Amino acid sequence: MDPRLPTAEDEHFMRAAIRLGEKAALIDGTGGPFGCVIVKDGKIIAEGSNHVVSENDPTWHGEMEAIRAAAKKLGTFDLSGCTLYTTGEPCPMCAGAIFWARIDRVVYASTIADALCYGQFDDQPIYQDLAKPIAERRTPAVQCLREEMLDLWRRYEAKPDRIRY
Repeated sequence: MDPRLPTAEDEHFMRAAIRLGEKAALIDGTGGPFGCVIVKDGKIIAEGSNHVVSENDPTWHGEMEAIRAAAKKLGTFDLSGCTLYTTGEPCPMCAGAIFWARIDRVVYASTIADALCYGQFDDQPIYQDLAKPIAERRTPAVQCLREEMLDLWRRYEAKPDRIRY
């Protein structure tokens, strides 16, 4: 089976994500129509939806909520073996979280272009800004106290019982 092709099981789980997106956007009014479920071994282990508006939290995307819930449920930050179903192609923040969580596969319904067309969610400036050197990005970034921080890094590197991730 080609993991890049959708299956009947994918459609089943995507419909669950779409229901969450519908509830967030049209019923509860917590944010945009973004819902997400995470599946392991054929079962939904976590779900999330957009709460940016209701919680005044720009990071409360459906994927972020679902990843946090899945990690808590499984008792690990490593979500290998999981598939994430999301109503929208992940934004840069969520894509980073998916990468760090080691999720095996992502299935999405609508594209970033669809989110711009129908909801005026424009991720392109973020991608364009991240492609620039740090000194040229929109938000000024200033390096400070590097040597003090390197001391902390060295102590962390030498910590014999640190958990690697």
